[in-house]
Amino acid sequence: MIATCGSARRSLARAFAAPGAGPVLLFVEGAAGLGKTHLLRELADLPETPDVARLWWRCGAEGGRPEEDEVWREPALLLVDDVHRADEDELRRLRRVLERMEPGSAAAVTYRPEELLVPGMPLGGSAMTYPFRLTVLGDRLAPWDEERVRRAAADVLGESCTAEAVSALCERTGGVPRAVVDLLAMLREQRPAFTGTAAEVAAAGVPARLAELVLSRTYATSSAHRPLVWAAAVLDGPAARDELIGVSGLGAVPGSDALLRALESAALAELGEGRYGFAVPLAADAVRDTVPGPVRQDLHRRAAGVLSRRQPVPWAAVGAHHRAAGEYRGWLRAVEKAAESAAASGRHQEAITLLERTLATPGIPPQARARLAPLLARNAVTGLRSDQTVEVLAQIVQDADLPPAVRGELRLDLGLMLSNQMGRFAEGWRVLEVAAAELREVRSVLAARAMAALVTPYWPGASLDVHRGWLIKAAAAADDSGDDAMRTAVLANHVGLAMSWADPEAWDLVERLPVQSTDPACARQAARGLCNAADSAVWLGFYRRVDGLLAEGRELATRSGAPYTEHSASGTRLLQEWWTGQWLGLAKRCEDFVADTADMPFLASDAYVVRGLLAVAQGDWVEARAWLSQRGTFGTENLPVPLGATAAGAVIRLTLARQEVADAAEQARAAWTVVAEKGVWPWAAELAPWAVEALARAGDTDTAHAMVRDFAQGLGDADAPAARAALAWSRAVLAENEALAEGRPDRLPAAAETYRKAAAAYAKLPRPYSEALTTECAARCVLAADAVGGEAPAHSADPVGPKALAASASPADDHATTASAIAELESCAQHFTDLGAVWDATRARALLRTRQPAKKGRPPGRPSHSDQLSPREAEVAQLASSGLTNREIAATLHLSPRTVEQHIAGAMRKTGALSRRDLAHRL
Repeated sequence: MIATCGSARRSLARAFAAPGAGPVLLFVEGAAGLGKTHLLRELADLPETPDVARLWWRCGAEGGRPEEDEVWREPALLLVDDVHRADEDELRRLRRVLERMEPGSAAAVTYRPEELLVPGMPLGGSAMTYPFRLTVLGDRLAPWDEERVRRAAADVLGESCTAEAVSALCERTGGVPRAVVDLLAMLREQRPAFTGTAAEVAAAGVPARLAELVLSRTYATSSAHRPLVWAAAVLDGPAARDELIGVSGLGAVPGSDALLRALESAALAELGEGRYGFAVPLAADAVRDTVPGPVRQDLHRRAAGVLSRRQPVPWAAVGAHHRAAGEYRGWLRAVEKAAESAAASGRHQEAITLLERTLATPGIPPQARARLAPLLARNAVTGLRSDQTVEVLAQIVQDADLPPAVRGELRLDLGLMLSNQMGRFAEGWRVLEVAAAELREVRSVLAARAMAALVTPYWPGASLDVHRGWLIKAAAAADDSGDDAMRTAVLANHVGLAMSWADPEAWDLVERLPVQSTDPACARQAARGLCNAADSAVWLGFYRRVDGLLAEGRELATRSGAPYTEHSASGTRLLQEWWTGQWLGLAKRCEDFVADTADMPFLASDAYVVRGLLAVAQGDWVEARAWLSQRGTFGTENLPVPLGATAAGAVIRLTLARQEVADAAEQARAAWTVVAEKGVWPWAAELAPWAVEALARAGDTDTAHAMVRDFAQGLGDADAPAARAALAWSRAVLAENEALAEGRPDRLPAAAETYRKAAAAYAKLPRPYSEALTTECAARCVLAADAVGGEAPAHSADPVGPKALAASASPADDHATTASAIAELESCAQHFTDLGAVWDATRARALLRTRQPAKKGRPPGRPSHSDQLSPREAEVAQLASSGLTNREIAATLHLSPRTVEQHIAGAMRKTGALSRRDLAHRL
């Protein structure tokens, strides 16, 4: 029977559990390196056997075994290590000892099955007479699974233990514990320090212990049979018998005999049904390095031929064998086929890596570069970014020997990568303009593609009119080309341009996208058009339409093989979830998306901004600044215009909260200039309210008025619900600040009314956070007017003007309006809490406390909080632990900095915190 290690230990323990218990014999089978000796040491430490003698028998070692008559004088645990090393004489003595086992005793025998004198018989070919009451068990050790390898790697490598490294360790070692441990020791001593990549694991080499073992077994085979082992090393993976024989060059009969001898000597192992190779994959490297160079080249040449007959053909491996054989023409042909095959199945990153590595090789003939470089560029644009791709393409386009059409195509793809994947818009725009000019003379299809790229409006710099001009040129070039995929590409970009500025024809253009096309190239462009429309719909505020567009666009992108489009759609989804209040788990979704696209941070720019907006609302301002600045992965000045405007609005809001009004005004002017130059006014929606507030509070009311005027004129009659709501908000901000600056509290009710119009507009979208913010502002205006004796409107929908209201309002009306504002504020505080907007909820409650009357029946004096934080201390401590300064907390809670300081001191004393950072942990 075969038992697990745990059950075998329990069985051995039972042998000593009670007087008269039958003896137990445990056979432990395991290939080299699986930990047989380690298991024996564990068995020697069984806690159930404190008074039992431990006797070690180390086979094949002089003096490594007890005398036969010493073994069973008393209850004993006999630990027999490496029985495969024993000769016939030692096996005979061991059998005699085991045949004499008495109750109260046990034995454990370990062996390598591949090195037994007689396969399947650990104690030799002679039959053994087992005692009647003896229980015989078997245990087969197995390699470590990935989780066990991960734990071992984490113990040794610490923070450098990446998932990539663990996967490479499992693949290289086969999970054999001894090989894992030895390889980890080599990685730990690497210089420079190991960083956790698979390439570093592959380059580490073969542990000495493993190399000695596999080489001793290889060279124990005869020289006539050894080429078959060499063939396995060259193929470097499980291979069929005929493949091994074909690569070895031995012929059918000698090759079959060589395989049998290699298996008998344990040089090779059967890895699966009809598949043979090395038990530890890493061992192939050690053997391959010992093969003489000319012989090795012949083996690689035959390996290329053998593998080219597999189905499907592993072209990348075929190419590697051609190159190792010195057949460079065959290598380049195989690389091209491998990249085409990977691209056809959507494995763009695999194709990119292979082509980058190939093109970086010195001496590639110009003809081969002209074939491979466009293939690299197409995969890079369709797939995900590789930094090296941009460098390789930038070098190749300088090659004067390239045909003009090829150079123009490469320049086009380089421009697309710089703009779309790298976020280097200005540089990408210049490259695309040159590409359009180059291609106009030689290839109309690609010229149309370059022009279509220049239609895309998201990049900062060029104005809306410039993009419209390129649209006219691109549409004409696409029609001239007669290429349906190119017409669809131009249409997809036309959709993005029209949707961005709320062109009334935009939705009709979306309907024209050929989503049912069976042409993969057309389908990819249609998917991009749908995702462009979804992104624009988010910025315009058509949130209910986004789900359908994204679902259809992503499904089409997946089906047609467009991973870049799929990822960009994920960013759009995060923006939609932010604005529609789907905040539960949103921070983690953003962080996961950033991690998944770590090698392409620009693609995750939506996630960075959304995560920063969440941090602002939660009061974690240190984190907010980091996320809004893209954590330094690339310059925020290169963000797409709508996203840059949104991030700028959040930064201005933070700066105002810190009471740094002059800085906020400067930031507002700079950000507004970018949007104004672009001329896509719906994109000002997330910037305008905060920019207007910054300038109004700084006293620059003329510029604030100009902003509101330009925003309104730019929108015109455009159907842009989010921008319409933001325009109302901006007008309310301007009205409130002017009323306060001029000492005219009678004007605050009108500002409150405009805030309520904005809130109602946001409620229709829906945008719950913006609705709550504007409602809070309306309530603040009413309470401010009431505090200084101003009159408030009796009803938010009352058409009567503010002067008439001021003249006609009664004290009862005033009281009712104030009560309504307090109720609104309470509702806002609850909405903020429900969303998770900690900072906003705290601010709203602080404003409430300044106006809410004390509850009737409250006993005089303050409640005692001697051991627990008071409500105010808890609020202050929460904001302090988020990174806010005393001055910022004071501004949020309407307190003095001195009072804030006292509350923080009280919170630290009661919690035992030693610092503000420690206070966060205590809370």
